[in-house]
Amino acid sequence: MSRRHEEVQRMLHGLNSCNVSRRRDMTSAYRGGARTARLLLTLLAVGVGASVSASGHAATIGLLSRPQITRAPDNNDRVALPGNVSPFAIAANDRGRVDDSVALEHMQLLLQRPVDREQALESFMQEQQTKGSPNYRNWLTAEQFGEQFGVSQLDIDAITSWLKSQGFTVNRVYEGGTLIDFSGTAGQVRRAFNAEIHHLSVNGQNHVANMSDPEIPSAFASVVTGIVSLNDFRPHTNYRQHLDYTFTSGGATYQAVVPADLATIYNLNPLFSSGINGSGQTIVLIEDTNVYSTADIATFRSAFGLPAASFSQVHPGGCTNPGVLVGNDGEAELDVEYAGAAAPGATLELASCADTSTEFGGLIALNNLVNTGSPPAIVSISYGECEVRNGATQNAAYISAYQQAAAEGVSVFVSSGDEGAASCDANLSNATHGIGVSGFATTPYNVAVGGTDFSDTYSGTNSTYWNAANTSTYGSARSYIPEIPWNNSCASQLIATYAGYSTTYGRNGFCNSSLGRQDFLTTTSGSGGPSGCASGRPSRSGVVSGTCKGTAKPSWQSLVGNPSDRVRDIPDVSLFAANGVWGHYYVFCYTDAAGGGAACTGAPSGWAGAGGTSFSSPIMAGIQALVNQHIGARVGNPNPTYYSLARSEYGSSGSAACNSSNGNTVSSSCVFYDVTLGDMDVNCTGNNSCYRPGATYGVLSTSNAAYGPAYKTATGWDFATGIGTVNAANLVHNWP
Repeated sequence: MSRRHEEVQRMLHGLNSCNVSRRRDMTSAYRGGARTARLLLTLLAVGVGASVSASGHAATIGLLSRPQITRAPDNNDRVALPGNVSPFAIAANDRGRVDDSVALEHMQLLLQRPVDREQALESFMQEQQTKGSPNYRNWLTAEQFGEQFGVSQLDIDAITSWLKSQGFTVNRVYEGGTLIDFSGTAGQVRRAFNAEIHHLSVNGQNHVANMSDPEIPSAFASVVTGIVSLNDFRPHTNYRQHLDYTFTSGGATYQAVVPADLATIYNLNPLFSSGINGSGQTIVLIEDTNVYSTADIATFRSAFGLPAASFSQVHPGGCTNPGVLVGNDGEAELDVEYAGAAAPGATLELASCADTSTEFGGLIALNNLVNTGSPPAIVSISYGECEVRNGATQNAAYISAYQQAAAEGVSVFVSSGDEGAASCDANLSNATHGIGVSGFATTPYNVAVGGTDFSDTYSGTNSTYWNAANTSTYGSARSYIPEIPWNNSCASQLIATYAGYSTTYGRNGFCNSSLGRQDFLTTTSGSGGPSGCASGRPSRSGVVSGTCKGTAKPSWQSLVGNPSDRVRDIPDVSLFAANGVWGHYYVFCYTDAAGGGAACTGAPSGWAGAGGTSFSSPIMAGIQALVNQHIGARVGNPNPTYYSLARSEYGSSGSAACNSSNGNTVSSSCVFYDVTLGDMDVNCTGNNSCYRPGATYGVLSTSNAAYGPAYKTATGWDFATGIGTVNAANLVHNWP
């Protein structure tokens, strides 16, 4: 190493040791005088890196990201930011421009680091997950993340100065160095970004949205990804209501799932007996609402034999308290209740921010959390929206937020969705937009959690797996129960077969029968599929098309027979999530009648019931809390370990001993249960990935001309259930 490089290294070490505050002001952050300034400029010019980290461990990092803005902004020289318009912002929905005085609070400008810094970050994060590396589990703080991998402070200063010159208020430059929070008016947005905000009417509901892609000065093109959102369309929750419990009604018997059943089915009881219950761990549930009633949570835990909860509601970063948002408050309560069912000793924290006129409060809450001095170890998100409707910038915003979280050691669990491979048709009776998945779940930095059902009703073995009477805590499951993908649709081959039909499609198929049309036209089912439009612009509204591209496949996903499609595929793992089609669903306490809740009095037979991957995500987060307690560490993104363990179990041809269909004879050593029976296909109309030969209703297919159900189970990993479901005790004790 040359004397000059040694001098640079000493300077870098000194700067890191100062623990400066996110370089908000270059002058105040670097006070080394003219000599230090010259060294800094030399470094930036030649791109010299350093091998230090703020924690003292070795790391391949740079002092700063090099400036990307090389000239002053000119409002007469602009470029558009593609992928920043909602598919609902069309002429048919347009009701005219909003008044210029309308306030637009907490807009977020997403920035991008230089390519070399992105590559350095990815290399560093891979080292964080590689045992034996000096950076193994060397988690960064938000300030360290920004200092080492954020956008250059010179670029941030240039952009914030321009925003202020356009009349905006800059509320916050996030410590991670890739996000600027700012507020203004519709008139300021129109003038600064050449983007008009209009009133829209969509399905009878009033909204606001920009009608064209915003524009920025060309000087900023290399550093600005886009404005995360300029509309008030919100993601959907991922739960589906059901209002029955374990009882016989009209000849049908329902075996609902309560915490005691969950502990039996997924082998949590041995952990609880040994003191591994999440003690010392905190699970954060991301919301845009508060719970309806904290008393509901206390009632739930008391009725089902769980200890009193350590529970709080916070509004991170001083964001606006959202209060209670009817409907979403049910989401919040089930998230808290079932995260605690899986980890009854864990501290539960609901982190919520109010939605603004342009941004989902949950994303604000997440960004505020990961940009604090002490980010949580585990978070769960039970909301979703398809990639196409999110748009390129909003998809990039979730990728960025989860990436920073993972680098800080945060494990992010996300519901895969409740609509099969048709996430652009959530909550509808038919899929019309083809194959698409949730942009909330398709980043490389989160665990996407899918949904299953139990196959005992299909096979006529209810009595094998359920006791006739409940215990004092209302449990009745006897053992692990064989699983199938959760699927309520007439396109389910299992439902069609059970109803006496050989096919789901065609004029004589189940979906076009009177029974199929009456009761089973729905997209409700567990979700999965390939990332298709994380970036680019669709040529057809709401359909993966045009220049759409999926998120690139992370290396760890190739370990277990994942398709060679070069894109991120979901889900990663699954857990029970059904809402009653085969007689099984979850019971939870939610007393807000306006949101579909019910009184939580007496035996739970009259309580609220539901299903959805909104349950499976917080439960999996709870299971991870048990892992973290056992190993005494946070793990960041758990997926590399999940897939590595699955590779050891399944090999190249699967594991017959760990096939879920074995039910109570499945091997006691399995970490994962391989779900190999059934599909998550849904019914459809139109010509987007819809096979409907000579009939009104078809089935979602990889081909319009042939039956390629989207999607069936397979040995090993598949789009219907991912790796499969989990034996919690074996996962904990096999964690490396």
